Amino acid sequence: MEYENAAGRIYDIQGYAVHDGPGIRTTVYTKGCPLRCLWCHSPESQMHKLQVGFLPIKCLGTEICGNLCIDACEQGAISLGQPEESLDGSGLITKVRVDHAKCSSCLKCTELCINGALYTAGWDTTVDEVYERVIKDTPFFKNGGGITISGGEAMSQFDFTYNLAKRLKDSGIHICLDTTGFADQEQFRQILPYIDLFLYDLKQMDSEMHRKLTGVPNEKILENARFLAENGGKLQIRYPVIPRLNDSEENMHATAKFCKELGDAVTLVQLLPYHHLGTSKYDRLGWKYKLHRWSPPSEEFMEKALELFQAYDIPCQLH
Repeated sequence: MEYENAAGRIYDIQGYAVHDGPGIRTTVYTKGCPLRCLWCHSPESQMHKLQVGFLPIKCLGTEICGNLCIDACEQGAISLGQPEESLDGSGLITKVRVDHAKCSSCLKCTELCINGALYTAGWDTTVDEVYERVIKDTPFFKNGGGITISGGEAMSQFDFTYNLAKRLKDSGIHICLDTTGFADQEQFRQILPYIDLFLYDLKQMDSEMHRKLTGVPNEKILENARFLAENGGKLQIRYPVIPRLNDSEENMHATAKFCKELGDAVTLVQLLPYHHLGTSKYDRLGWKYKLHRWSPPSEEFMEKALELFQAYDIPCQLH
């Protein structure tokens, strides 16, 4: 099958993934997303540009490495912090501080940091490079596993995602596309023959509320779900349950009804309880996490939500 060795930008490849579609999989995470979900647990996925992340716990102190990163930063985004006790108790060390607002993402500091405290979130690659990496995991693709192309929003790098899917399909690998559904319908039309299962997000059925929660309305998302269902696509619907934001009975009923209307195209509806495991990633990028006071829904609430969806006679499970 002909394909182009298109360039792309990703931020991770994870093997032995068991939550990104059926079986054991390897997931390729593309960088960049048109949505800004308040609960996003992968903030490094949102912006397409390469970013500087900072892990203070890995900073050895300028006493050991000198002021290499400070001297390299022409924007003055890196400065000396206050002396603090080293982890091994050997004395005081002076770690650096990062002002991300001043950072121009030149990445010079990440090239000089000897312990990876300053690192680059994301890297540039090609279809062939990713293929050569993930094809090595084929022996582990048990129980209907394969490759999942995720994000960010993988469709926002359409040339890369489309050609990667074609390259993988030619090898007979089961392919999932994890998507928000927010892309041009013509792109979904083109990629449909190469995707075995769409992991499709439904976050909020009211379009104005969807815009407030994610930054975009939902009409395009719902239209694309209908299009895929009407044209032979298989969808695994993923519904994140966020307390006070989209967990009302009204919204859950509307979501379940919509899934029912999609018919046999929906292979499963997954209810994903909100969690805040990714909040530390915001600190690394110098961002503020807006839902830091939110608590996950209770097990009792999630069981009731499951019962509500099951009443529509659609396959459903708690994630």
